[in-house]
Amino acid sequence: MTDKVWLITGAGRGMGTDIAKAALDAGHRVIATGRNPEKVLKAIGDHKNLLVVKLDITNVADAEAAVQTGVSKFGKIDVLVNNAANFNAGYFEELSMEEVEDQLATSLFGPMKVTKAVLPVMRKQRSGQIITISSTAGLTGYTFCSAYSASKFGLEGWMQSLQTEVEQFGIETTIVNPGFFRTELLTEESTKYTENTIDDYDEGRKQQLEFWKGANGQQTGDPAKLAQALITIVDASNPPRRFLAGADAVATAEQVAEQLQKETNAYRELSNSLAYDESAS
Repeated sequence: MTDKVWLITGAGRGMGTDIAKAALDAGHRVIATGRNPEKVLKAIGDHKNLLVVKLDITNVADAEAAVQTGVSKFGKIDVLVNNAANFNAGYFEELSMEEVEDQLATSLFGPMKVTKAVLPVMRKQRSGQIITISSTAGLTGYTFCSAYSASKFGLEGWMQSLQTEVEQFGIETTIVNPGFFRTELLTEESTKYTENTIDDYDEGRKQQLEFWKGANGQQTGDPAKLAQALITIVDASNPPRRFLAGADAVATAEQVAEQLQKETNAYRELSNSLAYDESAS
């Protein structure tokens, strides 16, 4: 194993903390970031290979400063983990556009801003790995998750396109699709339920709120095991472009693939009939 420098966003709690600890335990150096550096340090614990830096991922200046500070300390950045995110939950019609925009600002534009700050370093190195935490909501849409899914679908399209652009510089990308993991995403600190209501959605909203609030702390996935899986991926000679995290994520991916194949076959003849008929002109 080669010693690598990791930059991890949202390292002050949940999965980000587990990833930082796993990387340190594996002998790597870590730039752990979060909006509150004191909270990040308290969550991870002091370590000789740890640098804690303030970073609000929605702030371009913060991203650039965090990267500069990290490179000044460790000389390079080998691995970027785009982990920080939030969850604005609610039926799309009830969500305000401000709530939708907040979701995209944090879960889509935030990782873009941090990656934009890191890319010049990796490009100069001619090496690097960008790991971006998506969700099964980036594979399929879920009720009450329209804004969240929009951010994750956008994240995936961006990452897939980015890979084609940066592989020439020796930079790899990996999309991680976790299923339900026992993180802090569904806590009050990370999840915001819209307060806007429309009567026609009352019964469904009641059921959705019971489900999502009841799921907090009951998720089957172990974030510490996912953190260890990321160590394995980073050490791999041929890291995956996509990693499905958890048996539920594997099942979701298989369902999505099966449904896509069904839809492809259902209208295959019509789909294939749309070319210009040059002989008729």
